[in-house]
Amino acid sequence: MDHRLILVTVLIRLGVAAAISSVLVRARRFRVLLFREERTLSEKIEIVFIVGTPIALGVLVRGWVHNFQAADIAFEGAILMGVIGGRLAGTAGGILVSLPALFLGEWLTLPMNVLAGFLAGVLRHLGPDREAIWSFSPLFDLSIYHWIRRSIRKSFIDWQTSFFFLILGLEFIRIQLHRAFPKRIFALDANTWPINLAIYAGTVMAVAIALKVLNNVRIEMKLEQQERLLLQARMEALQSQINPHFLFNTLNSVASLVRRDPDSAREMIVKLGNILRRLLRKGDSFVPLREELEFLDDYLDIEVARFGRDKLKVVKELEPASLDLLVPSMILQPLVENAVKHGFSSRVDGGSIYLRSRCADHRVVIEVEDDGVGMSVSGASPSSGTGIGMVNVTERLQVVYGDAAEITVESQPGRGTLVRLVLPVLEAEEMGGSVAGAIYEERSSTSR
Repeated sequence: MDHRLILVTVLIRLGVAAAISSVLVRARRFRVLLFREERTLSEKIEIVFIVGTPIALGVLVRGWVHNFQAADIAFEGAILMGVIGGRLAGTAGGILVSLPALFLGEWLTLPMNVLAGFLAGVLRHLGPDREAIWSFSPLFDLSIYHWIRRSIRKSFIDWQTSFFFLILGLEFIRIQLHRAFPKRIFALDANTWPINLAIYAGTVMAVAIALKVLNNVRIEMKLEQQERLLLQARMEALQSQINPHFLFNTLNSVASLVRRDPDSAREMIVKLGNILRRLLRKGDSFVPLREELEFLDDYLDIEVARFGRDKLKVVKELEPASLDLLVPSMILQPLVENAVKHGFSSRVDGGSIYLRSRCADHRVVIEVEDDGVGMSVSGASPSSGTGIGMVNVTERLQVVYGDAAEITVESQPGRGTLVRLVLPVLEAEEMGGSVAGAIYEERSSTSR
């Protein structure tokens, strides 16, 4: 084979390794499997099929297309599967990528690739630190002298150096087998040492480039995980901020009943107990709208007892399909409290509160309206809400949904105020046990 063609083939193989790795990391399932350090048997088999299938197709292309040997990176692929998936994945992957070569009569390819995958998996398990796998580089140490001194002093060879020499050793065995049985195993080979040096370097670089691409995705996923954890922490901080504020106002409402109506006060204390149990529950950052409204009923019962049934009326217009959709916990209570406190608490004749919900264009629309005193146009913005309640609601929506949610306030003096929330639809089965993960995906799908 012409030396220039060999060099071109080596360079193209590096591109093939980078291209296949880049395509693989686009698959959501593969990203999830890649991020896990400990995997089940079925997950290891998944990795083998996801990684091995395009590599095996490359072997077929090499057999069908004359002089396109760069498509075959089965040897490097077996090493890659072993080092990221372990001995079982390396062995199974070596078998899978060798099947097309068997049809081409290259029967020595199977034991060679199985050996490569298995030994790479063994080295993975011998490594003291799994992170060393992902930082592998063929330029493990530019100073041979310092490397020898360090190795002698510590009486060991580090993992990356071991992996480097393992790849070189396996490539040497493969080339020697190719020279002895040229039709039974595929390998690039030349009769001059500079070209052979380039072949060895290309093999190491192909593995290193694939690991680099996969590691970049792992780093990205780690950053996303940290952002999800931060998002969850901010949600919990805002939740803890609203709880004392709410309890303080609720206790004031109960206290106003103790002297003039002890029986109603006792009933309201029971309601308050229900509220406290709800607030003490952990992990309820999101709840179905139905449950949020049930919680709101306990609060409104206290307010109705405080103002009188003839002074405070509650009207509900709820679309049944919207009741099972998830909303942030405690998102409606501050809005209702605002309506009661600033809408008509100072009015002698009281007023009404209207609660509405409906689904529209994959979103849930929730409205809290009162027919109270209203406010001026300058005061009818979400960020200018009176007290901590409206500010908290606005900030929580921004933290949870980013630009995917909307909150609008419409008000006219003497005619009341309407607060409208438009939230993305999150159904219970979509949460998958991870609130932060679900809302992170929702935020990431919108422009910020």
